[in-house]
Amino acid sequence: MATFVLVHGSYQGGWIWKPVATRLRAAGHEVYAPTLDGCAERASQVRAGIDTESQADEVAQLLFYEDLNDVVLVGTSSGGMVVCRVAELIPDRIGRLVFVDALALLPDEKIGDIVTRSTASGTPGGLTRGPSREDAANRLFADLDPAMREHALARYTQHPAGIYTEGVKLDHFWSMPWEASVIWCKRAQNPGEAHQRRCAEKLNAPFSELDTGHYPMLSMPAELTEMILKG
Repeated sequence: MATFVLVHGSYQGGWIWKPVATRLRAAGHEVYAPTLDGCAERASQVRAGIDTESQADEVAQLLFYEDLNDVVLVGTSSGGMVVCRVAELIPDRIGRLVFVDALALLPDEKIGDIVTRSTASGTPGGLTRGPSREDAANRLFADLDPAMREHALARYTQHPAGIYTEGVKLDHFWSMPWEASVIWCKRAQNPGEAHQRRCAEKLNAPFSELDTGHYPMLSMPAELTEMILKG
């Protein structure tokens, strides 16, 4: 039995991992899919100061207080940034890293340095950013079947703005030896193949592809689960 911690990305919550988490649990594994501060069912708690650093700290605290070891830490989208920092904060508890169509930034890089088209707009000084509901339907969730698209839209929330304005704090993540794998979703515009191949090359990690959009945990959960298990 392995222990999986699944970290969601922008506009999401732990809910997005349910199809994968259900399959992993059915195979006998222990699974955590936390909702990050200020997101989804925790959106009412949004406030100034939430950024990649603070979200990574709470995931690291989860691993500590639940006494989780040899964890398979999985991140998607901007959750990849969180995963990098969690691994750096608490490396002795990490067994393997999996990046699923994820952002994995170098020190002081920002999302805008990588993402080529972003509608993650917000009011100046606002606490959250994100595309409109219409744009989420027509772009973010466009490749999902109608029922799943409605399911995702009903749960879509804007993301705490700090992850967009603050660079990622990483002191030595990229110089540490990790067992890792990278999964690129071919139909997703962002983060893009070049960015994810950079991650795989720097980590000396295997690189896999899924012929789907940015939300494979909803569009191809069985295939994604198999890839996560295989490593």
